[in-house]
Amino acid sequence: MTAGWEYEGGPPLVADAVTLVDGTTFCLSDAAGDIAPGTAAGLYVRDTRILSSWALEVDGHRIQPLAVLPGQDGFSAVHVARTPPPPGRADSPLLVLVDRRVGEGMCVQVTVRNLAARPTTCTVRVRVDADFADLFEVKEGVTRAAAVAVRAVRADGLWLQAPDRPRRALRVSGQGAYVGPDGLSWSLTLGPREQACVGLEADAVIDGQPLSPSHRCGSAVHESWPAARMRSWRTSTASIGTADPGLAHTLERSVEDLGALQIADPDDPDVGVVAAGAPWYMALFGRDSLLTSLMALVLDQGLAVSTVRALAALQGTRTEPRSEEEPGKIPHETRHGPRARARDVGAYYGSVDATPLFVVAVGELVRFGLDEALLAELLPHVDRALDWMVNRGDRDGDGFVEYCRATPAGLLHQGWKDSFDAITFADGRPAEPPIALCEVQGYVYAAFRARSEMAAVLGDAAGARRWDERAARLREAFDARFWLPARGYLALGLDGAKRPIDALTSNAGHCLWSGIVLPERSGALAEQLVGARMFTGWGVRTLASDMAAYNPVSYHNGSVWPHDNALLAAGLMRYGHVDAAQRVAIGVLEAADAFDGRLPELFCGFDREEFATPVPYPTSCSPQAWASAAPLSLVRTLMRLEPAVPQGLVRIDPVVPWRYLPLEVADMPLAGTRVTIGVDPDGAHVGHLPPGIRIEGWSGGAPGAGP
Repeated sequence: MTAGWEYEGGPPLVADAVTLVDGTTFCLSDAAGDIAPGTAAGLYVRDTRILSSWALEVDGHRIQPLAVLPGQDGFSAVHVARTPPPPGRADSPLLVLVDRRVGEGMCVQVTVRNLAARPTTCTVRVRVDADFADLFEVKEGVTRAAAVAVRAVRADGLWLQAPDRPRRALRVSGQGAYVGPDGLSWSLTLGPREQACVGLEADAVIDGQPLSPSHRCGSAVHESWPAARMRSWRTSTASIGTADPGLAHTLERSVEDLGALQIADPDDPDVGVVAAGAPWYMALFGRDSLLTSLMALVLDQGLAVSTVRALAALQGTRTEPRSEEEPGKIPHETRHGPRARARDVGAYYGSVDATPLFVVAVGELVRFGLDEALLAELLPHVDRALDWMVNRGDRDGDGFVEYCRATPAGLLHQGWKDSFDAITFADGRPAEPPIALCEVQGYVYAAFRARSEMAAVLGDAAGARRWDERAARLREAFDARFWLPARGYLALGLDGAKRPIDALTSNAGHCLWSGIVLPERSGALAEQLVGARMFTGWGVRTLASDMAAYNPVSYHNGSVWPHDNALLAAGLMRYGHVDAAQRVAIGVLEAADAFDGRLPELFCGFDREEFATPVPYPTSCSPQAWASAAPLSLVRTLMRLEPAVPQGLVRIDPVVPWRYLPLEVADMPLAGTRVTIGVDPDGAHVGHLPPGIRIEGWSGGAPGAGP
């Protein structure tokens, strides 16, 4: 058992897993709806697995799955199954429908339908178990020796409790059920073509407090609070229409998944922030939540506002090595499970990039017309974040922000590629911290530029000049130390001895996105990023295929990440490399088609010529927040849409491929109102612009001004 936050591979797999998610509740089951022990399957509530086994039997037999019908909401599904055919018969007389909904618990309605013309009887039994494991324990494949639940049959159902975690418990109940120590059962009598329904509810007790489930058996799905929240999300966001059916389906899935992945702001339960992804990252993450909300700005800015406010409330105030908290630092992730409680570490701060991205996000909101009162509220947090970058983040005073973990339990690598083997030289040697990553310097550059624009908005000309000058100095120093002229690309980073880490990686694309790359370098860099070593046909690999550490079936060393490609495409477009940006965007969107419109966290980095469809990565999260937001970002990139409300303009100059036309973003929030932007073969058409805002041709994109 590791005691840290490191990614060290995946948990035991769940074959054909069905994932349901609502806030911090999620369920992993198989196609029949069962939860098999010894795997990662389970019902999880607030980082605790409250169900580790769930087996439905009819007349002592497991049901045979036929289909899974997912709801349009992310938190419900109907498993269609049958009982095994009787001996000597080809067909089964009984159809079984398992209707499951999750949210702060779970309710399941089991319907047994007699397909025969004669009456029958049957016994429905559900066997359950709970280990109350921390999510990290499951993710690491750890079996807890003390996980045998204490069982108690009471008048209100079967209670399970872990003896070593007494403040966590589970009650399983069902009307009319016989309750035994291993589960619940019903005896049913069915006439010809008749059906009968039984309902089960799983209620959790977390930290000694019974939770209020979002769903109860017998209630309609549309009457639940999660359904109302999803309706509100759909009606409050922009809508994006396109003539291309594949892209339309992908965008619809993106909107639905971003709604399903929202969790309550810790300080305001009525406000949603986006979690990183299901199943393992259903929590507020600094980097992931910020980049997701940035990529989704064309759809909604409220998500970014609530995310930066929630992170501001958690901003570091002290120096605490156990959690890597430092004054001004933005957290990496928040957790609520038993392990976090035992450590008294609810937030972990081991991220080098969440802090600059926090400032970048506030700056981008300003460009979309952030209310000045909100800017005034956030500005002290912005300045504390900048102070961390300039002082504590720059560990050795060389002008670059580095990371080096403060505790052996912390992440070894603290950029977005945070697995233990993610940062290597071209020859495969691991880089030793402290490490200054190339993309992090880009984020810091963009943060300086954003702060300059904030100063200008507030009438502080001297402050605007000061932050612009700091950004210019960083850009010059970055080019001198990170550009590898003999190779024609940027170093991945500088290691602890200040040696350039010479691997060719997708991280350099983030540097184009931030604008830190000198314009004269961009052509050579673009050529490398979309060359044969990097571009698979479905997107750009994380690591070039001729690097020693390359493995197309790895987490960070040769796989393809949709969010990574979305930022890279935006960077290519920023510097005017239209063909390359389109090539990346189309590749990723075609990959989305192959995944039925839902891009996973990552997929394998094989060439498209070798395999006709993208190869899934075995433990990839899906839905995953920044993967869900990637298509929205790609649409914005192809539209070359960049609001600049403080300057009184919106820049737009679309280069949308013909296959996606006509394309329309309707009711996009902007400066307190909503605008509609359409693109057809004749160009762009903008309606409902607020007073004082004009349209201008695009000349380089956010974050910040053009290169």
